[in-house]
Amino acid sequence: MSLSLDQLAEKHPIRTEFVKANGLTFEVDQCGEGEKFALLLHGFPEHSYSWRYQLPLLAELGYTAWAPNMRGYGKSSRPKGVRAYTIDHLWDDVSGLIDAKGASNTTLIAHDWGAIIAWTYVMAKLRPLERLVIMNVPHPAAGNKNVSWQQLKKSWYIFFFQIPRLPEWGLTRNDARAVGEAFRGMAIDKSRFPDEVCDVYRQNILQPGAATAMVNYYRGLFRTKRMREMNGANPPTINIPTLMVWGEEDSALGKELTYGTDEFVRDLTIRYLPNVSHWVQQEAPEKVNLYLEDFLTGNPVRA
Repeated sequence: MSLSLDQLAEKHPIRTEFVKANGLTFEVDQCGEGEKFALLLHGFPEHSYSWRYQLPLLAELGYTAWAPNMRGYGKSSRPKGVRAYTIDHLWDDVSGLIDAKGASNTTLIAHDWGAIIAWTYVMAKLRPLERLVIMNVPHPAAGNKNVSWQQLKKSWYIFFFQIPRLPEWGLTRNDARAVGEAFRGMAIDKSRFPDEVCDVYRQNILQPGAATAMVNYYRGLFRTKRMREMNGANPPTINIPTLMVWGEEDSALGKELTYGTDEFVRDLTIRYLPNVSHWVQQEAPEKVNLYLEDFLTGNPVRA
């Protein structure tokens, strides 16, 4: 792609619309008006804003691209209770957004918690999908196969988030300082996370009820039989072309969790980015966009 990030953003401005889907209202950043459809799912403690560099690229490649604030985030609906955040409801949100667009085939692009939803959604085969792009979350079965005590120590926050109320207090105290530190502190290139970027995420979690909704994703993680099946040793095989992009300096998830993913994904391409953190599409958008362009246009993904 010959256009820079700034040129893409100027050529394809992002607009925000509200979309009714699955009985909820979703705040959706949208870009492009192409015939192809891409749905981008953000992670924790993020926001649709995390896809600001990828949406204009997708528009340039002929897509209509939607990046919703997932339930509980931004100005999207915020249902109450842990059960409202189990994987079956999150799958229904994805299906509802695809149906709201009227898409006959969809490319899913996902990071962090969005990638948990995307991996399992593809395995559940709920709607026709064309391609899958995953960033810095392992396939559930591959991750479980490679998990170690060292990784369990890195994942301490998953267990901490099961405690009532205390996680919300820790995340929001001092104007959600911990959230800003999560981005800048984990990043290798900290210049990608100036105050104005971190403030988007801080203000996001400080909205009434938002912290509880966001933590409830973790509290509801294994509360359904379907989710436990997806994490088992013999999950459904993924047959659609799949690209994994992985920042190697992820302080929460080790690179070794990706090993053996090809046992569960028939058409897999993995590209690792050294000296890049968990926030891969925000910290290395130029490289991530090159990989996306190659993959989505059917070309070999450059090494």
